[in-house]
Amino acid sequence: MDTQNVVCTHLDLIQEVTPSSDGCEDCLKIGASWVHLRECMTCGHVGCCDSSPNRHASRHARTSGHPIVRSFEPGEDWMWCYVDEVELPGAA
Repeated sequence: MDTQNVVCTHLDLIQEVTPSSDGCEDCLKIGASWVHLRECMTCGHVGCCDSSPNRHASRHARTSGHPIVRSFEPGEDWMWCYVDEVELPGAA
């Protein structure tokens, strides 16, 4: 697949959001740990990445219909669309 021509069709779902937590809110509830954090760009839900055991960010995307997350890691400025499977530049 030519990834240079892949376009995200969900950009209209990006909102100005407030993070729901300083950590994965679902892992915090169950006492689990995570590897990296992602923030939903539609509602601000903070979940753990797919390298984490519970994969709460992608689960949130599937169950809520909110496809775009941004990295919630310091120094990282990128977004990802789970539906179109494409990385997007951050807000920088």
